[in-house]
Amino acid sequence: METQKKDIYISVDVETAGPNPGTYSLLSIGACLVLEPAQRFYVELQPVNDAVTAEAMDVSQMGLDDLKRRGQPPVDAMKRFAEWVGEVAGESQPVFVALNAPFDWMFVADYFHRYLGKNPFGHKALDIKAYFMGLRGIDWAETGFEEISRHYQIDQRLNHNALEDAVMQAALFRKMLEENLNREAR
Repeated sequence: METQKKDIYISVDVETAGPNPGTYSLLSIGACLVLEPAQRFYVELQPVNDAVTAEAMDVSQMGLDDLKRRGQPPVDAMKRFAEWVGEVAGESQPVFVALNAPFDWMFVADYFHRYLGKNPFGHKALDIKAYFMGLRGIDWAETGFEEISRHYQIDQRLNHNALEDAVMQAALFRKMLEENLNREAR
């Protein structure tokens, strides 16, 4: 009988050149362990093409020309990220955690499969917004970053640096896990 691996939550955030990985490039990845946010990873990637949306570039404040020079080739970046995930997960099952996970997940999963042929997270992604919605019994419209931060009385704003945003997301998710544990203890 196979023993089930213990889950380890990894907060991930990305910055991109547009809304989908089939057309636009993944520009940066930030990640940290939810329960040990000092365990961190960050990489900037060379764009795979020149396709951008003005909105995405305004949000990230990253320049394609600069990333072409100093970013890592996607295969090297994804290899480094996979190695980091493997190191921090050890014998545990890594679980991808993000605020609006469907967006971040589609880029990371696409790039892992495109460049490495496999994804160290498997098919395990957890959306912070959906978790908060279920935990609080609220509507989707009440699950934005600002609403969640206000609920947990954490004064922070997303600055669209993938690593800093991943660390902030981890703080929010830790609060949710604590709330859920306290609820179960009653």
